[in-house]
Amino acid sequence: MPVFGDYQLEIYLKALAGVLPAWPVDFATLEQRAGAALAPDVLNYLQGGCGDEFTQRRNAEAFQSWGMVPRMMVDCANTDLSVSLLGMTWRSPLFMCPVGINGICTQDGHGDLAAARAAALTGVPLCQSTLANDMLEVVRPALGDTPGMFQLYTPKNQELAESLVRRAEAAGFKALVVTLDTWVTGWRPRDLNAGNFPQLRGHVLMNYFGDPVFRGMLAKPPEEDGAAAVRQWAATFGKVLTWDDMPWLRSLTKLPLILKGICHPDDARRGIDLGADAIYCSTHGGRQANGGIAAIDMLPDVVAACGDVPVLFDSGVRSGSDIVKALALGAAAVGVGRPYCYGLALGGAAGAAHVLKSLLAEADLLMAVNGYPTVGAVRAAGARKRSLF
Repeated sequence: MPVFGDYQLEIYLKALAGVLPAWPVDFATLEQRAGAALAPDVLNYLQGGCGDEFTQRRNAEAFQSWGMVPRMMVDCANTDLSVSLLGMTWRSPLFMCPVGINGICTQDGHGDLAAARAAALTGVPLCQSTLANDMLEVVRPALGDTPGMFQLYTPKNQELAESLVRRAEAAGFKALVVTLDTWVTGWRPRDLNAGNFPQLRGHVLMNYFGDPVFRGMLAKPPEEDGAAAVRQWAATFGKVLTWDDMPWLRSLTKLPLILKGICHPDDARRGIDLGADAIYCSTHGGRQANGGIAAIDMLPDVVAACGDVPVLFDSGVRSGSDIVKALALGAAAVGVGRPYCYGLALGGAAGAAHVLKSLLAEADLLMAVNGYPTVGAVRAAGARKRSLF
């Protein structure tokens, strides 16, 4: 198995020859550097959250309320971070969250391809967003042997939804992730103050513009009348989903079906009863609702409700220790979003790969130092809630 912690040794050995890391290994410096590299409208869209962004901040800060008790005299010379999930074997429990503006996070406008190449370089699976500058049929081959999942923003037009899913299946994606909390956009002051909505400016819509069903809805192809195509997208985006839609969603694919945005244990149980293969606990990074409760604090109840059904998790993950804490609270896999996007902004595929390798190295070393040689050992140990005061 790969020893992710060896990335630390690689950095130190290169430094002996005067070669320092091209990009930061910590989130604070990474965010600062990316802030200087990204255009203001892209940066605000990527960094911004809903309302006063309390939930977004709380998502990250709440990890400090959880801790693990170290165990000594345990042989951790060979840690194993591999996991089995929905018929897939992953080298680690880390995956790349779907981020709808990956495409404009790189200077060349092909951030989706860069993210896929980072996945191929690291073995970290990518959950590819419906919103993209590169069509899913192009992104999937760039993953190489690394598994990929496809995230669906369910459109109002059922035929279009079915077409997107069929295309994802044919391209070789291994699971379908349906986002439940984005049929309408949350109140985002940073974007509103600047009148900035990238999709309405024609960005990251290639999966629609290249879809035969969507093109059939247009009087002229997007290449001839882009403004009309954007208007059609805006009119089509965002089907209001209810539990009555679950049989239809389940019928769309034979791939594992993952419901993203579940935070209440009753919703988790109901989703499983109606055919979901996995639950994805997430508050959309605090971008959609400013409810105030951190996703990590809701994770244990969701995990308990799911029994043997796996729970994926994201929101607020900024470090390797955050990854390990989420695993300790029962997550089967842990997603990271903004950090790898900052890596894309600074160094494309190589920059994102550096961020992913840094996260995995920190997680690996934390497990080794704390006496947890496997992901199973981390889960068995659990995490404890502590007071910050």
